[in-house]
Amino acid sequence: MNGSTAQARVLVDELVRAGVTDVVLCPGSRNAPPALALARAEALGLIRLHVRIDERSAGFLALGLSLASGRPVPVVVTSGTAVANLHPAVLESAHAGVPLLAFTADRPPELVGTGASQTIAQAGLFGSTVRWSGSLAVPATVDDTEVRRWRAAVARALAAATGTGSAAPGPVHLDLPYAEPLVPEGADASPGGTDLLGPDVPRGRPDGAAWTAVPAPERTLPPLPLDPAARTLVVGGSGGPAADPGLLGGAPLVAEPSSVWWPHALRGGPWLLDRPELRPSQVVVLGRPTLHRSVSALLADPDVDVYADPGPRGAPWTDVPGTVRAVGALPALTPPDDWTWAWGAADRAAAKALDTALDDGTADGAPGLRLARDLVGVQPDGGQLVLGSSNPVRDVALAAVPRDGLVIRSNRGVAGIDGTVSTAVGAALAHDGPTALLLGDLTLLHDTTGLIGGSSERRPDLTVVVLDDDGGGIFHLLEQGGPEHAHAFERVFGTPTGVDLIGLARSAGWHATNWSGDPAELAARRGSGRRLVRVAATRADLRDTHAAVRRALLAALA
Repeated sequence: MNGSTAQARVLVDELVRAGVTDVVLCPGSRNAPPALALARAEALGLIRLHVRIDERSAGFLALGLSLASGRPVPVVVTSGTAVANLHPAVLESAHAGVPLLAFTADRPPELVGTGASQTIAQAGLFGSTVRWSGSLAVPATVDDTEVRRWRAAVARALAAATGTGSAAPGPVHLDLPYAEPLVPEGADASPGGTDLLGPDVPRGRPDGAAWTAVPAPERTLPPLPLDPAARTLVVGGSGGPAADPGLLGGAPLVAEPSSVWWPHALRGGPWLLDRPELRPSQVVVLGRPTLHRSVSALLADPDVDVYADPGPRGAPWTDVPGTVRAVGALPALTPPDDWTWAWGAADRAAAKALDTALDDGTADGAPGLRLARDLVGVQPDGGQLVLGSSNPVRDVALAAVPRDGLVIRSNRGVAGIDGTVSTAVGAALAHDGPTALLLGDLTLLHDTTGLIGGSSERRPDLTVVVLDDDGGGIFHLLEQGGPEHAHAFERVFGTPTGVDLIGLARSAGWHATNWSGDPAELAARRGSGRRLVRVAATRADLRDTHAAVRRALLAALA
């Protein structure tokens, strides 16, 4: 057996032994050895293979599979710019703490810098973004020593990706230079048989276990040295410790939808953070909050003591303004009764005023708010909801009723719009239940190839709800949306495209319709296949409407 084929089959065999169940592959010439090895493994029932034509989408598909399954997922690509196209997903993996393995085929080292086609200096391309990077020698021969090294490299990559060999889970990069021949020859090319490796390749451990057993380290943080009886506000973001609402003692909790603490959060919390009478004396930050400027302002207040609990997975704590006094585990809180009562009363008043504004026409100029409330409310128990960046995740945070029975995910690592459709497809394929995706039209268009899946590929039960306001609605709510910038807004921020999203989705094989207004159409369903529901909207009054809703809530609180 030639060295390229042998190495590829050993790497796949070791991934299977270590518990990897899903692999994403993009077609190419230089990555033919792992491509054929993966096809053989799938035929033997050892893995689930997902093939995509676009490396950027493939990276986010792998990210979504890992996000929902909790297992590391390799994405295998060819050489050259194919590797660079993985960079957005690698960055998201790094900042979100999601295990991802980039296996990149390469040309032999002697061809780098010679003008050889599709050849770049790709070893170390991701720099400090990855938790670990390595490169295996071009395989020329197959012997026990080489096979041991190949298996050990897989073990090291998996340990780094899952956080058992590094500070936190994240991406790794294994560069694989292959010399010709790139395909199996003779009897090795036969598609038949029941053995992945072939008779000439040294075996792994006889019990089928991974080559190197790497134990998960125990990370136990000491309790935070705070005053448990003080006026404490808890803020929850992505990541962080497992939810234990019993520790709160009634303390107010403001959590983002992607936080595991969100089902226990106050609905009106994001609207109340700047209320002077509700100002806490200390704040505990769970995980990594990124959504609300009011949270950022609170954490930057020098009169508020800030503490952080990043959780047990080794992630760094969030401290943008440099105000965190200590890092540790959330202790049991016993805040004053008048403090918890004040927050509870304000939350009830804010929630009532919010629903009134959503139902009486006050919020009609911000249709995403009502859509978010209704969409979250109709999702079935056991379902999964993926939220696009920009307005959708914020609309859910501002308007939806926190609930349990629904897993909510969002790419909040770098908070970009890259690969959102692909992330949702991957998460749906790994989730035991239906999945919905809420996003805007520009986010959908940014990952158009995420809609595409070959006829041989697995089809998820995924309902995509796209708020189509023909452009970048988020910018209306930022400084750019001020009236003094109206002369240039549509050209450089609004960026309308006029794309027919229904036709686009149908051309990719999706069932696509315009929303009739019935909330039931927004619910993810088992057996639904790939659905897209377009919600037509305008955004011209978005800024003024948000201000009107805020005034309505302030009036209710007064």
